[in-house]
Amino acid sequence: MADARVINGKVVAITGGARGIGLATATALHRLGAKVAIGDIDEVAVKEAGTELGLDVYAKLDVTDRESFEAFLDDVERRLGPVDVLINNAGICPAGSAVDESDELTARTIAINVFGVILGTKLAAARMVKRRKGHVINVASLAAITPMPGIATYCATKHAVLGYTDTVRLELRGTGVAFSSVMPTLTNTAMVDGVSSARGLRNAEPADIAAGIVGLIAKPKPHLMVTKAAGLTTLLMRNFAPRIVNEAVRRLIRADRIFSDDVDVDKRRDYERRARGT
Repeated sequence: MADARVINGKVVAITGGARGIGLATATALHRLGAKVAIGDIDEVAVKEAGTELGLDVYAKLDVTDRESFEAFLDDVERRLGPVDVLINNAGICPAGSAVDESDELTARTIAINVFGVILGTKLAAARMVKRRKGHVINVASLAAITPMPGIATYCATKHAVLGYTDTVRLELRGTGVAFSSVMPTLTNTAMVDGVSSARGLRNAEPADIAAGIVGLIAKPKPHLMVTKAAGLTTLLMRNFAPRIVNEAVRRLIRADRIFSDDVDVDKRRDYERRARGT
């Protein structure tokens, strides 16, 4: 109930909002009375999602293009009011061998996952600082603080998102603008099509991440890990276990095989095609 009072009436723009975590977050916020706008590179999917939710603003958005991102934010502010919260959620996670990955795919992953977040943060923060209020939430991953074989470039991009968000928060301290990183565990979206789970740790649902983001908007803080169990396990292994123990445990729970040896190529084909833009 407390969250609903804080969320009601806020203008929230979400990238990658047509499916997965973005759509679940848009749904949760819309139900709580927020004025939600979603953007997504998939024009058909974003129209379907926006129409189904009954949103006033939904649009094709290329997060790597300044003109596209500016136009999206301008449309949101013209139709809904000044953006209170930007959620940079758009991202891709192609799987495969690091050394065999094409330069084009590496560049595409960095462009969407890193440059898109940086661009959105800059554009939104510039508007928010002038008003002395606002909140930028960047969706990273627990892969930002732990390695995952098979998705090396993705891990690198999420390290970058976490580092960038933390640094901008320090630079703009005292401006009235909050900056947060969300670090989900494996989440049951298309991103994990055809992959397994770590033994003993359940995947999150998109609604779990959405609930976490709702709470983060209501009470901003620098970092949010979802689920708590996965976050705590990751922190304990990272900070307190010797490397040899850390790596042995990862092998025991098969965490190192999730995106490498255990991938079902057929089940993952549709997601990989979209991630590669083919």
